[in-house]
Amino acid sequence: MKHINRQRDELYRILVYDCRPLGKKAHHPLTKQCVDFARTDTFAFRTALLAELARSPKVAVRLGELADRQRWRIRAETTRRLLNGTMQLSDLQENDLAYDVEQKGVDVKIALDVATLAFKRLVDRVVLITGDSDFVPAAKLARREGIDVVLDPLWATIAPSLVEHVDGLRNAWPRRTRSISSSA
Repeated sequence: MKHINRQRDELYRILVYDCRPLGKKAHHPLTKQCVDFARTDTFAFRTALLAELARSPKVAVRLGELADRQRWRIRAETTRRLLNGTMQLSDLQENDLAYDVEQKGVDVKIALDVATLAFKRLVDRVVLITGDSDFVPAAKLARREGIDVVLDPLWATIAPSLVEHVDGLRNAWPRRTRSISSSA
């Protein structure tokens, strides 16, 4: 709601794009222990959050699919440390590996929704909260149809091509000073 001026703007809808969290079991290659992702705090939180968002007025949740690569991967920071010699393979710890999954279909859903909003002239402005340059074609289309496109990258570094194809850039939330770890 930080992107709405209550005196002159009316909220059409908040569209949330995500996918259900991983809820399977997999054996960790270092510990040889079974990891039940459905019993993690992350699974519980994200499942509850998506359910709460779906029940909220003026909110629509659009779910993509989770592509399961059925393998573990070494995290990027760990790979950097291995390659620069500050860490050896024998130093690997449980948290240095992550189960390899990827969201699929979310970008397409966002682009289709932006196109629908533009072609049906349902809104005057679209606020994209992303830093993903995959949305350049959707932003360009909306602008050609007379829709203002505002980008909030949440302080993330964004590609110049994305900045070029929006009408405004606004970070509405304070900059985070600590990073949020990603987990499956």
